[in-house]
Amino acid sequence: MSRFADVDALLRDRRLGRTYLHVASPVEWGRPAPPAWQDPFWHLQRHQLIDMEPPDHTRLRRLVLTAFTPRTVASQRPRIQAIVDGLIERALALGEFDLLGDLIEDLPVNVIADMLGIPPADRGFLRPWSADITLMFELGIPESMQRRAVAASAEFTAYVEDLVRERRARPGDDLLSDLIRVAETGDSLTDDEVVATAILLLNAGHEASVNGAGNSWWALFRHPAALARLRAGPELVRTAVDELLRFDTPAPMFERWVLEDIEVAGVRIPRGQELALLFASANRDPVAFDRADAIVLDRRPNPHVAFGAGIHFCLGAPLARLELEILYRTILERLPTLEVTEEPRWKPRFVLRGLESLPVRIA
Repeated sequence: MSRFADVDALLRDRRLGRTYLHVASPVEWGRPAPPAWQDPFWHLQRHQLIDMEPPDHTRLRRLVLTAFTPRTVASQRPRIQAIVDGLIERALALGEFDLLGDLIEDLPVNVIADMLGIPPADRGFLRPWSADITLMFELGIPESMQRRAVAASAEFTAYVEDLVRERRARPGDDLLSDLIRVAETGDSLTDDEVVATAILLLNAGHEASVNGAGNSWWALFRHPAALARLRAGPELVRTAVDELLRFDTPAPMFERWVLEDIEVAGVRIPRGQELALLFASANRDPVAFDRADAIVLDRRPNPHVAFGAGIHFCLGAPLARLELEILYRTILERLPTLEVTEEPRWKPRFVLRGLESLPVRIA
């Protein structure tokens, strides 16, 4: 499905789901069960909010949402600004650097790791684990990549399980300790869900936020008039964040399972089918967006689906928006002459779309 109206409606249609396992087994659904060696990956997925449906999804989202209220997110502003300022200082010292690897990647990693209470010394492991786990979401990947995803799932799970044991013995003032306290009060949160939720938050911060920021800056460099306008009017940053996510969506496609027979645009789609919802195409639909193929920095309204829609709308969207707003505003202010030194290469991925690097210099 590629049209905005269809994608937006189907994301909200409860006859579709992120999973079918709450209504049928793989055998009943006519699909082979995953091989046993993939168990570490699928065990993690089954306990993550993103792959749950009600009532489990409703229960877990309610418990986790307290960490992403407007007030809680706003309280992160000073810490986010401090992280960005430190990264900018490093960039200024380098003069020529990788905007992704030397600046953008470290922001969401450190913000969510701070919230969860991940020790700074351990944070170097997190990004490689996330990158490998999310390989499994791609289409038609070879077994070698599947095994990398499974190995990373097992290692990441073991690490967070150890951290949960430490926090249970010595609770801290952090989100992981809060989730453990919820589980211990019997408020319907299992240890597996605590671990899976922590990993999901880290993975989402690493992949979606990093790719979104990298894609956005590459789009600006390719459209110098838009970049010049943003440099001259930094008050546009807030609407620019959403517009750039619409223009070059970091998650071009999400899938949904058809749980009941449906009809879309006169076409009957039977139960058991898997639909590809093309977010990137929907976000460029000229019926929904005036000048859909242009960067309109002050676009209002901007009902893009880069963060999804319906009950699976991205839980961390307010935090991601704040991170990107502070990052863009600070780059515009302190690195006003930034320019690309060579055309970047895209990672050989589709479901999570991003650059391998973005070489730049301070002119």
